Amino acid sequence: MFISPAFAQDAAAGGAAGMLMQFAPLLLIFGVFYFILIRPQQKKMKEHRDMLGQLKRGDRVVTGGGMVATITKVKEGSDEIEAEIAPNVRVTIVRTTIGSVIRPVPANDAAPAKA
Repeated sequence: MFISPAFAQDAAAGGAAGMLMQFAPLLLIFGVFYFILIRPQQKKMKEHRDMLGQLKRGDRVVTGGGMVATITKVKEGSDEIEAEIAPNVRVTIVRTTIGSVIRPVPANDAAPAKA
């Protein structure tokens, strides 16, 4: 009644394009979230899983609770690892609670540079 015929025809023809323009910001937001949040988190999880699979006897590890331990026995096919937290004190640790492996840093034998 109050809509002119020209405006009504334009709205009917632009329905598909209008719907695409409504979803474009949502798709853009999802793309940004994927590349900034989701993908790096998946990569980090994969690296952690690989690190847990490569644990061996003698590795120094830090548990999720912050304890530093030395691995004494890795039980293959099991989710448990035996670790020594103090001399002659051995505990069983669940593999997934290990946060990181402490790699020994080689000593720098070269003389420090003078400023």
